[in-house]
Amino acid sequence: MNILLWHVHGSWTTAFVQGPHTYLVPATPDRDADGLGRARTFSWPPSVRELTPAQLRDAEVDLVILQRPHELELAERWLGGRRPGRDLPAVYLEHNAPDGDVPTTRHAFADRDDLKLVHVTHFNRLFWDCGSTRVEVIEHGIVDPGHQYTGRLPRAAVVVNEPLRRGRYTGTDLLPELARAAPLDVFGMRTKGLADHLGLPEERCRSADLPQSELHAAMAERRMYLHPVRWTSLGLSLLEAMHLGMPIVALATTEAVEAVPPDAGTLSTRPEVLAHAARRYLEEPEAAVEDGARARQAALERYGLKRFLNDWERLLTEVRS
Repeated sequence: MNILLWHVHGSWTTAFVQGPHTYLVPATPDRDADGLGRARTFSWPPSVRELTPAQLRDAEVDLVILQRPHELELAERWLGGRRPGRDLPAVYLEHNAPDGDVPTTRHAFADRDDLKLVHVTHFNRLFWDCGSTRVEVIEHGIVDPGHQYTGRLPRAAVVVNEPLRRGRYTGTDLLPELARAAPLDVFGMRTKGLADHLGLPEERCRSADLPQSELHAAMAERRMYLHPVRWTSLGLSLLEAMHLGMPIVALATTEAVEAVPPDAGTLSTRPEVLAHAARRYLEEPEAAVEDGARARQAALERYGLKRFLNDWERLLTEVRS
């Protein structure tokens, strides 16, 4: 099957393209948000092919996966008038939790009978109002990085992109209190200047933007994974940390309460409880090892790549039939 999808979410796409199909990824001359092409920092197989908008016009496409509302119009224009949902089977994949007036947030693709809408967590399905559109949940899958945990550095790893811009959404305001409990290493895009912004000495809050090939090894050296996110979809970095064998200290919000079992770390809506848990892992590295091993087992069972690809294969076959 030839599947057209845009490179929107690198980590999710890395798992998805491990399947048995050919994946057509738009590439524009300036590699803008609508034409990033193949990933530069993730490992993608040769079955992911870059096509320009001109090449897409006559390309053989069996199914389209939409991930942003404007891609519907973009696909029709680039595919020479072929409209996803009408002329080609289509799936709309929603990566995010709703925003704004959350209890009544209406999805842009609500009340449609021409496609299926897929959520990546049950929490997201619960909170989005999708009307009569057919909805399904396919939970994340992770390419297993292996059990790399050593925890040799008595610090906490945090992975978040743009913590200064996203602020309270990603729990950036909670970091000073948590940094007093355990020094933080914050990895992600546009994290430079975070310590100064928070008024923290660099020793208590360091930041770096690493490619995925280096990120996993760096995370696994830290004693624990800290997830202070208030409101977002389930972060793939959290699931990657579990696969690495890291114990988890996380806010008990959104889907995290489903993803992390009680014996794999500490989840709470009270930052002081998370701070206490972080101090305990610094003082008891053996407990960190044990909880991290349970986190890895839970992640393999629920978020393994085989289950993920099987779920998507079933859905794609259903949509195309």
